[in-house]
Amino acid sequence: MIPSVGLDPLALLLAPPPDETPQQKAARERAEAEARKVSEAIDEQIRQERIALKKKGPVKVLLLGQSESGKSSTIKNFQLRYARDQWVAERLSWRTVIYLNLVRNVVEVLDLLVQAMEANGNGRRSTSSADATDSDKERRSQSSSNNKFSDKYSLLKLRLAPLRSVLTDLERRVGPGSQEVSSLSSPTSERHMPFGRESGVVIGSSNSYKRRPSTREGRTSSLQMQNEDHDEVTDILLVCKEDMKNLWEDPLVQDILGKRRVRIEDTSGFFLNDIDRIVSRDYEPSDDDVVRARLRSVGVQEHRFTVAAGHLLDQGREWIMYDLEGTTSSRASWAPFFDDVNAIIFLAPVSCFDEQLREDRNVNRLEDSLQLWRTVCSSRILAKTQIILFLNKCDILRNKLRRGVLVNNYVPSFGDRTNDAVTAMKYFQHHFKEIFKSCSREPRSFFAYFTSVIDTEATAATLTMGEY
Repeated sequence: MIPSVGLDPLALLLAPPPDETPQQKAARERAEAEARKVSEAIDEQIRQERIALKKKGPVKVLLLGQSESGKSSTIKNFQLRYARDQWVAERLSWRTVIYLNLVRNVVEVLDLLVQAMEANGNGRRSTSSADATDSDKERRSQSSSNNKFSDKYSLLKLRLAPLRSVLTDLERRVGPGSQEVSSLSSPTSERHMPFGRESGVVIGSSNSYKRRPSTREGRTSSLQMQNEDHDEVTDILLVCKEDMKNLWEDPLVQDILGKRRVRIEDTSGFFLNDIDRIVSRDYEPSDDDVVRARLRSVGVQEHRFTVAAGHLLDQGREWIMYDLEGTTSSRASWAPFFDDVNAIIFLAPVSCFDEQLREDRNVNRLEDSLQLWRTVCSSRILAKTQIILFLNKCDILRNKLRRGVLVNNYVPSFGDRTNDAVTAMKYFQHHFKEIFKSCSREPRSFFAYFTSVIDTEATAATLTMGEY
């Protein structure tokens, strides 16, 4: 039978059978009532969860530590794990920064080569052929025969010269974050910095002034605009590609770096081993590339993301992570951000026991981290705040010790302990723990993790442990 016009077929389908008995009707109505009750309970649960989420508000986390301790890389790892969609949307915008890192790597190596050439006499201006005496020509010929720098190095210097203007252009595009801090004092050689020395690091408690932080969204939008005109930079890099590889792989250049004890591969933003992959017209940054990319935090960087489904952290809840600039001159501005913070992640690079601060070459970096840790742990404002310690850059520490760098040459209190990574890591952790226990104003648990935050898989495992 064809249904009459205007009759809802769905209503016909859902209608009770015409021959339904009273008992069947009663059972059906009870089932429908029970289904409505379950549906309403689910709706109410969802409503209550939303209300509770709003009451909770966002999770606020501060990342503290000296400059180049790995704060920005840690935030990238959080976003990579807990806000994947946002991460993917921003990933391409990091291409300009990665190009900047690569070009800076090349220029730094080239500068060391040029310095060595000049010290060897290759950089001095030669007497013209017309004015040269026979003795001048003889000395020049003898010097040339004894010179370890062949013409190929002068040619490399010439062919890579355009990268200097590219570096300037990229720095202009990226902005203040492209510039590293400079030293305020002359470097010293192998200064011994025993544990426990007092320093002048002070964090105030005033909150009368709070600088407005720059947001990750604004930073990313700026980077996306800069990527629109990257083709010219790519053209120059493609022209210089083989020369960049030849410079980095040259045995004499490696010898120069070794004699000067320069380990550029241990620094943030190192990409010289990835020239073939990066210098390409269709290059798109990988997750690892973005995590490894170096862009100095200037002032306070605010990063907001919402936790995606599938994690033990509150899914759907907003997180706000503050990356606070770690240079010594910027630390006085940290205190206003201590209010209402849920947790602090403190980054302490344990590989820097033999290094000095960029901004003050008289200060050992490990000692600076210890004193900064002492100040944070003893802060009255943070007395009830959970502090999580990341003892970072353990991969670099392992590489240093394998090369024969001795911890006790820089940390005399290390004594005659075994000079291996595990022993050194436990030793450093012990000192941080003792400071935590002695300086905390109220009892609180000590959480410490050994990390290498540019290793995304290892860091993901650390973050997973932190969820429980």
